[in-house]
Amino acid sequence: DPFDSLLTLEDDFYTDGYNQGMADGLIAGRTEGRQLGYERGFQKFAEAGRLQGRAIVWASRLRGRGGSGAGRPGSSSGSTAGGVGGEVRGTATGTATGTAEPEPEPRLPLLPPNPRLAKHVTTLYALAETESLSVENTDEAVADLDDRLRRAQGRAKIIERMVGE
Repeated sequence: DPFDSLLTLEDDFYTDGYNQGMADGLIAGRTEGRQLGYERGFQKFAEAGRLQGRAIVWASRLRGRGGSGAGRPGSSSGSTAGGVGGEVRGTATGTATGTAEPEPEPRLPLLPPNPRLAKHVTTLYALAETESLSVENTDEAVADLDDRLRRAQGRAKIIERMVGE
């Protein structure tokens, strides 16, 4: 029958469009999925780095009294890039006579000694430490990363309330 091809014309175009859309979707889906994965991974590691940095600052503020400030919680001595205890040091300025007078050093207020607070800070650092976070793309590794970040965020909230920030 000469009209059979006209009667199935709509179905033929639908099938061709569906097949082309599926082929294009497979390619675009992989590309968009990979890009989304990079974005989510970056966001999670940026949050872990932020929490790790806060733990280092809190540990520095806790250890500031004894003079043996450490850059990382759990270590007994050491220095960070900003100086002992992670404190920011001032720079010397010259006067008209050529003598250098040091500027006062800006410092964060020290935290009161509290063993419970120190334990929370150490635990926060251990949870958010970026060196020990897995970068594998498995269900177990992603679940572990999400769990550690969730626990670290909760620990940070506890510390914030204890410190009053």
